[in-house]
Amino acid sequence: MPVTGPGRAPAADPAGGALSTQPVERPPRPGRGPLTAARNGWRLLTSMRTALVLLFLLALAAVPGSLLPQSGLNPAKVAAYRRSHPALAPILERLGFFEVFASPWFAAIYLLLFISLIGCIVPRVRLHGRALRRPPPAAPRHLDRLRHSERFHTALPAGEVVDQARAVLRGWRVAHREEASGAVTLSAERGYLRETGNIVFHVALSVLLAGVAIGKLWGYQGSVLVEEGRGFCNTVQSFDQFSAGPIIRGAGLTPFCVDLATFRATYDPDGTPSDFAATIRYTPADGTPRDDVLQVNHPLRLQGVRVYLISHGFSPRFTITTAAGQTFRGISAPFLPQDGNLTSEGAVKLPDARPDQLAIDGLFAPTAVDSGDGVISSGSPQPFNPAVAIFLYRGQLGLDTGRAQSVYSLDQGQIAAGALKKVGAKNLHPGEALVLADGTSVRFDGYLQWASMQVSRDPGQSVVLVAFGFLLVGLTLSLSIRRRRVWLRVSEAPGADGGGAGRSVVEVGGLARSEAGGFTREFGQLVERLRQSRKD
Repeated sequence: MPVTGPGRAPAADPAGGALSTQPVERPPRPGRGPLTAARNGWRLLTSMRTALVLLFLLALAAVPGSLLPQSGLNPAKVAAYRRSHPALAPILERLGFFEVFASPWFAAIYLLLFISLIGCIVPRVRLHGRALRRPPPAAPRHLDRLRHSERFHTALPAGEVVDQARAVLRGWRVAHREEASGAVTLSAERGYLRETGNIVFHVALSVLLAGVAIGKLWGYQGSVLVEEGRGFCNTVQSFDQFSAGPIIRGAGLTPFCVDLATFRATYDPDGTPSDFAATIRYTPADGTPRDDVLQVNHPLRLQGVRVYLISHGFSPRFTITTAAGQTFRGISAPFLPQDGNLTSEGAVKLPDARPDQLAIDGLFAPTAVDSGDGVISSGSPQPFNPAVAIFLYRGQLGLDTGRAQSVYSLDQGQIAAGALKKVGAKNLHPGEALVLADGTSVRFDGYLQWASMQVSRDPGQSVVLVAFGFLLVGLTLSLSIRRRRVWLRVSEAPGADGGGAGRSVVEVGGLARSEAGGFTREFGQLVERLRQSRKD
């Protein structure tokens, strides 16, 4: 990426003009004092090398956000990662790798890059504006010393040669000059859109970064897990996880509610997922219910808010009867997937059970496979043979201790202290039950499916989209257009006594910033058109 630092002097070419408006970096000024240190620090921050390093660091910092699960996107996967890597997960969490894009170190790199780009753009725009107003430089004295040069004679007078040359050079910036020797020169220049494209690219990149910042400041994002037949409303209290910019702070959320009717997952014959679809009914602010289908990469768009389908899983359903005769029907809880076949773990808690509280720690398998020792796992994410392995606990759940607990697992502290004791275990298929000697029973009634949804509002998204379009335009101009110059000198040839071959001598020279892009061919075509216009 052509990032430049500030400076005053443009780079010079051997023909005596400035072929590039790229600012030249200046070395730090010697001296001491806060003013000198601030000046040198600013030059270092807005230099090309620093901008490239910051851009590299920003790309490098985004890698953990792509490889590791993020709390704002999928808290269930973050929890599964913590269980799978109990030693590494706390270190990653302290470093902010589960919330990369909201971490202070990512924001610092982002802010420094934004400042560096602004410092690069301002002097570059000023120099480019001056270059656009300045006429092409005068022709070098020795055109034959340029890499591209030609010389020929013509019977046309100098005035006609210049007029025809202007016609050939239509579309070029042309400056007409007369030299002290009587020769007439044309200085032609083309390719300024290359530098314009460079500036457009840098400005668009800065606007893109600003759009992302707008989204972080004025946007919000919440995730919620919803079972079939249940729903949520767009309020902070409804979300399992919620994050908002400092401008929002939970206030001013777009009012609407969403109910999950059914979730459907379809698979190819080899078991590869082919489609996930959640049939929903949503109620916007006007109170009129509407139906829609959420799919991956096809969110619900509603008044500047988007509702995404993130993940899915299963919720086993139980009917539980206590020794005191209490019956709890239709009890379900989301179990979190642990592998690609949706082998899922979870817990069901009954704080209202009497005489003692009850809890189930379980493992659900959509397609149960028994390894032979009573331990089941899932052989497929499709529910061909659903089963659940349960461990029934009785005692005190510890919900009144004030200590935070996960809704997806039991408090191991209560188990270790003996306050919660295991009283039974069994693998169950739909319709089967675990019955204790005192009459307590747990019947497996089947399962519901759940879907994890994300609600997000990003007011900077349109800014980012427009900026990205201009970024591509600027990059295309920068890569496809070449900066080049052509000079033409027409002088009178000596008469017949002097051995001249005509009335005018035409010298043509060309210079390109880079030989890539076929300037040799273009220069040859220009000279050929000038030759064809002469009268021999």
